[in-house]
Amino acid sequence: MAENLSHLRADARDNRDRIIEAAREVFAEVGLEAPMREIARRAQVGPATLYRRFPTKDALVAEAFSDQMRACGRIVDDGLADPDPWHGFCSVVERVFDLHARDWGFSAAFMKTFPRAMNFAASRDDSLAKMARLVGRAKRSGGLRRDFVMEDLMIVIMANGGIRTESTSASVAASRRFAALALQAFAADPSRVKLPPAARVPLVIR
Repeated sequence: MAENLSHLRADARDNRDRIIEAAREVFAEVGLEAPMREIARRAQVGPATLYRRFPTKDALVAEAFSDQMRACGRIVDDGLADPDPWHGFCSVVERVFDLHARDWGFSAAFMKTFPRAMNFAASRDDSLAKMARLVGRAKRSGGLRRDFVMEDLMIVIMANGGIRTESTSASVAASRRFAALALQAFAADPSRVKLPPAARVPLVIR
């Protein structure tokens, strides 16, 4: 009996891992609007198994991106620990943009409110509160322009999430260029921010 129970536990863990991996892939490809049935199909589990592990999409999204959310928190903590507040601010923007550029789904998840996934929302809000502290320090140091507001940061995060290219590497290159352009706009002295090489992205006019 013990062996059977152990097998069931291992099987359940395997199902959960496949669901999480499939969710990350599907959300990265098509966004958070992806239907749960597509995630179940990609994970090779039945809908009942999916909903037994994750009763709501909010819960699945929160779990799928929990690693990235923790990484985001560490990035902000590193920025706060930097003795140069402006350098810390720039580092946070560059690293968060890079994280978002690698996963379209996470960028959308970061901007969304999840009433049924409080741990995710709490982690995000904690990161934003710490970022606000860093913003205050960067202004007082003279590096960040005085009229900068947190909404400016959210706007460029949303814009960064709209970058679409043919590959992840191209998205990351475009995102790094965009981060530098944003930091030039945010800097009290734009000449302190050096631009990386221009990213080669297709021009699409709709």
